[in-house]
Amino acid sequence: MTVVEHEADEVLLGFTRALRAAGVGVTQDRAQAFLAAVAEVGADDRQATWWAGRATLCASPDDLFRHDQVFAAWFNARDGLPQARPRDASRPATAHLLPDSEAAGGGEGDGDEDVVRAAASTAEVLQHRDVASLDAAEKRRLDRMFVRLSLRPPTRRTARHQRWHRGEVDASRTLRRSLRHLGEPGEIAWRRRGVRPRRVVLLVDVSGSMSAYADALLRLAHRLTQSARTAGGTVETFTVGTRLTHVTRALHSPDADRAIVAAGEVVPDWSGGTRLGETLRFFLDRWGQRGMARGAVVVVFSDGWERGDAGLLGEQMARLQRIAHRVVWVNPHRGKAGYEPLQGGVVAALPHCDDFLAGHSLATFAELTEVVSRA
Repeated sequence: MTVVEHEADEVLLGFTRALRAAGVGVTQDRAQAFLAAVAEVGADDRQATWWAGRATLCASPDDLFRHDQVFAAWFNARDGLPQARPRDASRPATAHLLPDSEAAGGGEGDGDEDVVRAAASTAEVLQHRDVASLDAAEKRRLDRMFVRLSLRPPTRRTARHQRWHRGEVDASRTLRRSLRHLGEPGEIAWRRRGVRPRRVVLLVDVSGSMSAYADALLRLAHRLTQSARTAGGTVETFTVGTRLTHVTRALHSPDADRAIVAAGEVVPDWSGGTRLGETLRFFLDRWGQRGMARGAVVVVFSDGWERGDAGLLGEQMARLQRIAHRVVWVNPHRGKAGYEPLQGGVVAALPHCDDFLAGHSLATFAELTEVVSRA
């Protein structure tokens, strides 16, 4: 009897992992609540198990739709055990990324050219799709496309000067050259102000309303971190929700999947509430005044659904704008048809932002990297 219960728990936990892979923000607390609910209603009751999953694992209407799809694919109607699923049965044969070997080979002549054209067209369409609407296979293909993004760290001038072939005259060095030649006129030395990379700070909202975008945004943060480090720059990443969590160290892993898992292990408030005003105040008290945000390009990823005091958020955004070099607000709904910035958090924050961008697709992420690089 004990073995049977253990196997049932493994099946149920496997279902929660499949949901997470499909884009549903299933936290450890929700998974435990699901197991407890199924224990109450009985795992042999398929309908009750279905309702238990919808009640404990879902946070939005999109999650309900994905839950129903994964549930139907994971359990059979007889005894609730996993059923075999056809491998990529619903995916068209030409729906591959252009760099993949299977998209480039496998045929000869005009057939190869048609496949390459179809693959390029699929990749072009995919990078403009809303990441929240993608299925698991499309998300895997999109994940491989993140390597196309590259951040050129924004720069700032330093107080110190450096030698240069033009600019302003370096009087002291020119005079020393002349003295070495006993006062005879010599070659004029030039100088310019030094240049250093400017720090970039990312604040990623991981609350329940942003759960469909959280994975893609953290993957974006990982890509920006890696490309900036290659160019000598620095990217600091925090998650915000009901609390503030510093996840920069977790994103240092070169492997994107391992970095996302490591970040998930240190964030305690996945798919929770949103208290942007309070968390932003904590960020400025602990990190902003000490220099991390001072003179930096600060990017806030959030839909603006503030459960706390919107007035407090406005005050902290004004404070942030006085400290930072540039403040960019990225809203996943910004690029959707009919969107209007009516949320209390967005209304309070927009007067203190230098840029208001969309952030729902790979194409909008590329636009963001250009804005940050030019800051």
